Amino acid sequence: MVVKKQADGKRRYWLMKSEPTVFSITDLEKAKDKTTCWDGVRNYQARNFLRDDIKPGDLVLFYHSNCEPSAIAGIAEVVKAGYPDHTAFDPEDPHYDPKSKKSEPTWYMVDIKHVQTFKTPLDLNLLRAEAGLAKMALLQKGSRLSVQPVSESEWKIVLKLADRK
Repeated sequence: MVVKKQADGKRRYWLMKSEPTVFSITDLEKAKDKTTCWDGVRNYQARNFLRDDIKPGDLVLFYHSNCEPSAIAGIAEVVKAGYPDHTAFDPEDPHYDPKSKKSEPTWYMVDIKHVQTFKTPLDLNLLRAEAGLAKMALLQKGSRLSVQPVSESEWKIVLKLADRK
């Protein structure tokens, strides 16, 4: 999955997964200034998106994973571009990585801010039933990436689905 840089500075769209028992959209909404760092990502492809591609002003579909039902729960906005993930340096943190060094960080994070919680989360069955989302990374077999790009057309379809709910 290659994400092309947009030379025109156009807003981009993403989907970020979180288990609601770990951190939910409600937790984001209750966070100070409705903002948090998106830390703990330990996949190189997702790390590259966080480090290189995701920029302030980009919008995020906040996805609740590993729950019943898994669903898009709302929207967040990126408010700070990628920077080293401090949890990788803390031996007391569950995301600690002894190979990551402050001088040469392996892992990155961004800051996101709550924008909207959907009245009704958009579950996988609903998303799969929408023909325009057939190529969405989330819906591809074996797709487990916790940070993934969303096309502008997919974004618009998801918003229309959210408005109908």
